[in-house]
Amino acid sequence: MHRNPPSVQAGAALALVLALTAVVPVARADGPRFEVTPFGAYRVGGEFETQETPSTTIDLEDGSGWGLDLGLYRDGSSFYELLYATESAEFDTSDPAVAGVEVTTEYYQFGGTLLFADEQWYVPYLSLTAGATRFSADGGYGSDTKFSMSLGGGLRLPFTDNLSATMGLRGYLTFVDSDSDFLCVSGGEQSSCLVKSTGSTYFQGEASLGLTVRF
Repeated sequence: MHRNPPSVQAGAALALVLALTAVVPVARADGPRFEVTPFGAYRVGGEFETQETPSTTIDLEDGSGWGLDLGLYRDGSSFYELLYATESAEFDTSDPAVAGVEVTTEYYQFGGTLLFADEQWYVPYLSLTAGATRFSADGGYGSDTKFSMSLGGGLRLPFTDNLSATMGLRGYLTFVDSDSDFLCVSGGEQSSCLVKSTGSTYFQGEASLGLTVRF
């Protein structure tokens, strides 16, 4: 299975941000106009039903991931947001049909963030995004892309006016067709699908820690 290298993904994200600068207003000249937040995360959740045993559900293992959040300021307390987050994890199951298969879950999201700056030194924030979830697996299986949304919030702990530690919690909700096949491989008599969905949604949550640089 072909996967785009990280440089291609980063290039696509940068191209989209540059395009946004042409169609959305930027902040005042005396304030920040852009920010970058690389982050590490710990993600939980993600449940499927195996195709071989329909009555049994299996989860992805909890594990670490990473991401990049780009912001284009609308004003001093809000910005447009472009979010990429990814995690690779194996199925938490003893089923030999899927045990050991590594699944990569990627989120491509666009939305916005509100900052609730007040007299306190820390800054609470709230983020809402929508976009796509891409599932892929090793072993020659194909990939699937579904519509998704996310809601996040947390705290920023400023070191300076332009540098902050960012701690957050985020939930990702992906909308899938009930009883639809996922991660299929075709090859004559060897055609098969790895899993099928348990229902109409797929949920994951994550805790993250990042470093925000504002320009």
